Amino acid sequence: MANQEMNVEHRILLSARAEFAEHGLAGARVDRIAKGANSSKERLYAHFADKVALFQAVLNLNGMEFFEAVSLSPADIPDFVGRVFDHSLSHPEHLRMMTWARLEGFNFDLHSAVMESERAKSDSIREAQAAGLVDASWKPDELIPLLFGIGLAWTQAPGTTGSAEAPAVIAAHRAAAVEASRRLIQSR
Repeated sequence: MANQEMNVEHRILLSARAEFAEHGLAGARVDRIAKGANSSKERLYAHFADKVALFQAVLNLNGMEFFEAVSLSPADIPDFVGRVFDHSLSHPEHLRMMTWARLEGFNFDLHSAVMESERAKSDSIREAQAAGLVDASWKPDELIPLLFGIGLAWTQAPGTTGSAEAPAVIAAHRAAAVEASRRLIQSR
């Protein structure tokens, strides 16, 4: 029974992600979420206190998925930026949820797994700095958001259409992001 309830909760989260990514918190409708999850509103409320709690749960799930999907190797930090780029194109719902959360004033509730992932990324930067692969003047906690920003730049830039663009255009955007990160981290 517990496994079945986990399955219901997971279906609700996936349906809610689609609804919130499309409509934001204010425009999302619980009845559409329940229907999309093949569930009822009552069942949804058995798992989540209200729509705000459900939004936060989806946001937390997105954060965990996003941070775990993009690892950072000290030997190839620009490749990390390429993976952020790839993930943002293949999972636009994550970026849309993060954007809605910022617009709605939500804080990201980073679970211990995400925090550990972030610590590992900082440790990777320090290791790369010790090996002379990254400019040692960067503070790892300041460099990581910049690297994410470069990887996400094409999905957030005005006038770009993301995965709807021609493969050659996408490849050129990815190469530009990777090269920008390579230049950013060069030891001086």
